[in-house]
Amino acid sequence: MSAFENIVIGKSSIPSLIITVILMIAIPVIFFIYWRRKHAEQTNISWLIAGAVGFIVSARVLELGVHYFCILADNPVSRFINGNTVAFVLYGITMAGVFEECGRHVILKYIMKKNRTRENAILYGIGHGGIEILTILLPTMITYLVIAVLFSQGEVEHALSSLKITEETAAAALPSVQAAAAFNYGAMAMNVIERLFALLLHIGLTVIVYYGVVNARKVCLPMAILLHMLMDTFPALYQRGLVPLWAVEVWAAVWTGIVVSIAVKLYGKMKESSRS
Repeated sequence: MSAFENIVIGKSSIPSLIITVILMIAIPVIFFIYWRRKHAEQTNISWLIAGAVGFIVSARVLELGVHYFCILADNPVSRFINGNTVAFVLYGITMAGVFEECGRHVILKYIMKKNRTRENAILYGIGHGGIEILTILLPTMITYLVIAVLFSQGEVEHALSSLKITEETAAAALPSVQAAAAFNYGAMAMNVIERLFALLLHIGLTVIVYYGVVNARKVCLPMAILLHMLMDTFPALYQRGLVPLWAVEVWAAVWTGIVVSIAVKLYGKMKESSRS
């Protein structure tokens, strides 16, 4: 596996990955502690848990189940989607918007009937966005950190053995090893900023969906789906190599700002309340 012999771990890779791992944990924790302490009487921890469970069920179970058939499995549908950029992008953003926002709507309308306060809607969004960080990005960063530490010791064979990388899995593992080796403070900043945007987005979308539920405004759900789809458009294009990473971050900043501004207006329309 000669490709791994040339891997050189950058001087900033390990410290930047350590800081990234710490921040990935700290971001949702700080958001939760701040909001919970500020609105202790208006919030209930069950809403945080509901947000986390809602994301796991809608995005990591149901949506991934559809992805297996439409993207991962070998069939006419998956071959068409993977082989057509327009179909790939439309499929990806539609699935993300529909599954996550409909899941959010179902839980907020039919399950979370007690303690309906605007403050709890924020807590739900923190749970939804927070568990996304902890279950998707954090494991990746920890994996990169382990890779960087093992390869920094200079014994490639030991690193490959510890990571259980074989001749059969080498091609699939190489991009992760290269990413870990190239990770630096710039990558750290990009990942942290992107996760902040994502968490704010989920909080904002939760407020929009919640407003529609408590005020019987049917337009709020399709609005949330559309906004979610628009937010995910550039990330999907990036996956196909059509836009640079900086454009994705600018796009995320713009749409996060739009979603948050809408959510702030709707939040202000709902009366301040206490738990019932």
